[in-house]
Amino acid sequence: MRSRFVQPALIGGLVLGSLSALPLISAGNACCCLWIVLGGVVAAYFLQQQGSAPLSTGDGALAGLAAGVVGALVYLVLSIPITIVLAPVQRAIFERLARSSEGMPPAWRQMLESPVGNAVGIVLGFVMMLFVAPIFSTLGGVLGAALFRKTPRVSLPDASGPGPAPY
Repeated sequence: MRSRFVQPALIGGLVLGSLSALPLISAGNACCCLWIVLGGVVAAYFLQQQGSAPLSTGDGALAGLAAGVVGALVYLVLSIPITIVLAPVQRAIFERLARSSEGMPPAWRQMLESPVGNAVGIVLGFVMMLFVAPIFSTLGGVLGAALFRKTPRVSLPDASGPGPAPY
């Protein structure tokens, strides 16, 4: 990857991964992968701010793709401590749920109550983010390239210069 894509990909991935890993806030991804698309848009914005030339659609897509991969990694890194901190609350909720539903199979109940269930959830979430985030953040990068594209400046002739050539 070219060095000019690194900073936009890191910033876009940080936005994407952190908003997707936070409890309750991550529900925004249920609305057309909102945070994932936003990460691609942010990456395209920062890529456009680095240069004076208009951002091409391909460069916006590449910045969004890179932000999606970085965002999946950020999601993994942040979801581990968040899951550890929220594990007692989650365990209490699952215990109440298990008590209220007598028809739950014992294997399900045991998996929900064990720490292995949290680890499986983290791994499944990461694998899903690794496949979904690059796709939708690429679309966000294309959208960002269209939204933030700089228009090239056209230089007008100097008014004090010579006029039209004589016949």
